[in-house]
Amino acid sequence: MGIRIAIDTGGTFTDIIAINEADGSMTALKTPSTPKDPSIGLLKSIEKAIEGEKADISNLAMVLHGSTVATNAVLEHKFDGLGLLVTKGFRHMIEIARQSVPDGYGNSYFWVKPPRLVPLHMVREVPGRLLYDGTSVEPIDEAETIEAVRELVEDGAKCIAVCLLHSYANSEHEQNIGNLINKHFPDVFVSLSSEVLPEYREYERAMTTLVDVLVKPYCQTYLQHAADKIASQSKETPFLIMQSSGGVVKYSTAAQKPVTMLLSGPAAGILGAIHMAKLAGYDNILTSDVGGTSTDVSIIENQTPMYTSSSMVESYPVKTPMLDIVTVGSGGGSIAWTDDYGNLKVGPQSAGADPGPICYGNGGVEPTVTDAALVLGRLPSELIGGEIQLDAEAARAAFETLGKQHDMPAEEVAAGVLELAAISQVFGIRQVTTTRGRDPSNYTMVAFGGAGGLFATEVADFLNIKTILSPPNPGNLCALGLHVSDVRRDYIRTLVRCQSAADKNEIINAWDEIANQGLADIEAEGIPKDRIRVVYVADMRYLGEGHEVQVTVPDGLSKDKAVSFAWEKFHDVHNETFGFHYKGEQDVEIVNLRVQAIGEQYRPKIEVDKGPASPSKPKASRSTYWDSWIESPIYDRTSLQSNQLISGPAIIEEYGSTIVVPVNWSATRDDYGNLVMKKEIGS
Repeated sequence: MGIRIAIDTGGTFTDIIAINEADGSMTALKTPSTPKDPSIGLLKSIEKAIEGEKADISNLAMVLHGSTVATNAVLEHKFDGLGLLVTKGFRHMIEIARQSVPDGYGNSYFWVKPPRLVPLHMVREVPGRLLYDGTSVEPIDEAETIEAVRELVEDGAKCIAVCLLHSYANSEHEQNIGNLINKHFPDVFVSLSSEVLPEYREYERAMTTLVDVLVKPYCQTYLQHAADKIASQSKETPFLIMQSSGGVVKYSTAAQKPVTMLLSGPAAGILGAIHMAKLAGYDNILTSDVGGTSTDVSIIENQTPMYTSSSMVESYPVKTPMLDIVTVGSGGGSIAWTDDYGNLKVGPQSAGADPGPICYGNGGVEPTVTDAALVLGRLPSELIGGEIQLDAEAARAAFETLGKQHDMPAEEVAAGVLELAAISQVFGIRQVTTTRGRDPSNYTMVAFGGAGGLFATEVADFLNIKTILSPPNPGNLCALGLHVSDVRRDYIRTLVRCQSAADKNEIINAWDEIANQGLADIEAEGIPKDRIRVVYVADMRYLGEGHEVQVTVPDGLSKDKAVSFAWEKFHDVHNETFGFHYKGEQDVEIVNLRVQAIGEQYRPKIEVDKGPASPSKPKASRSTYWDSWIESPIYDRTSLQSNQLISGPAIIEEYGSTIVVPVNWSATRDDYGNLVMKKEIGS
């Protein structure tokens, strides 16, 4: 029995949840992030948690970690030193891409291609050729390959991706090239597409491999630094990393394929939201995770998150299993500004952790959403237990200046900034609901993140959502999600077969092979066999279609019945996704076979807590702006009694977060510390 620490590193703050395994007690903490070297913030977080538990670091039982380092490396366009090796004749693969213009550009004349991850002069062709079935018709030429790599290195390449035609069917050529690079250029980082994404479609495979090798130096360096420091003070302590798929793995496994870390922090938040919503009795929820830089939204039905195997990081396609999350550039640190046409804008630029909002007093000069909330009286004079003192006068002065540009008083332009930030979040939620045929008003919104409580009701009003759930320690929910995650590994194999001519045994054998690999890998993570389960998934389409849908096989089916189920269930999934099917009219095609190997981990038990014996009274009041200035009571969340009703307007404060309850809304604390906020009928 020891201390389990979960650390979620965001753009502005690093969130911590420490659990004492002996008595189940839970402590929530925050510390400023250190973007220049995330390992510093991670190690400071461990020290702060250990000190808060009044324990020795030798009592450290486990460290779980989610991070945005991989995503930020892409968003900040840190593409220098990147090279690509391709099959001879395919040098322009990245330039040609998909020959398609993104939605929203009716005329390609107005669309400008985003900066390429790797420019054409950093792409080299190598001899060697495989057929679609993996048969080798031309061997690798070692001398030419070494010379091609030498040219890239001389041109500044420090990271090289290898993506050969049809290597998903046979990895031998890529493995040979990887060995040559490691032997002759040991300081160069290498990623092989046959390891990163053994799936057909060369362009997406190349882009995913490029992203993987791009973030490798950042992730491997800081993960290894942190792991070494942890091991030096607390030997044998497991150090687990959250993946975009919502599962954790050893840090060394994550470092081998860091592309899986792209959305690790937001993925943990979804798991935490599901855990608390289940305790509160809600099955269908929308999650809104509002941090300092961005807002991450997702939809959960029947307590089950949605997954995707394809996503976009900025303008770049990435194919790796991940929770289906939409990110918009709206957070507490989003900057308010005026465009060239005199329009008020919010984000996507952010003040981040350094220098941060003006009110932090760290050199910030541009007004942010946090500054606006302070001007309106929505925030207290200090954050995270007094560690950050807020300068209300400096924030107001900035909004007076901004207000003059729009001929508005400071409080009105500040209210406009909060409204624009909320509208950005509404746009993100509509992407996961209305564009997919769902009515957001049928869901409960789980609002969390450090700034989630500032916007929740405003976003809900736009979407006609009647119920909002604010979990305890909402600013640290992503860290809690790390504690309730499982070990997970994902595997894929391209096997294109038509139903009319498919050999059932071939499909079963292929599924078995990757499932056995999954079982072995999860056991190697330290999970016993009796706590490992395997999920079988097939990517399928009608013959002639260019896109697939995923069919998941239920637990307990025999392999023979699993294949039959997939063929039959596909028509229903296609109909649910696109609104039509061709059952009995068109041949069906399996494209990829997938396996999810999941090892069940320990989960902390959230005990019933009814709070104090008597209802809490306001600890103070503060003048807050709601179309006009009103004196609003201020409550301490930790002192609220179970089932205590608070009618708006009111402000509920806690360590790490502030929850705003406006007029026509009310909040009730439940037995697990959740605040259930309701819109008054008729309002």
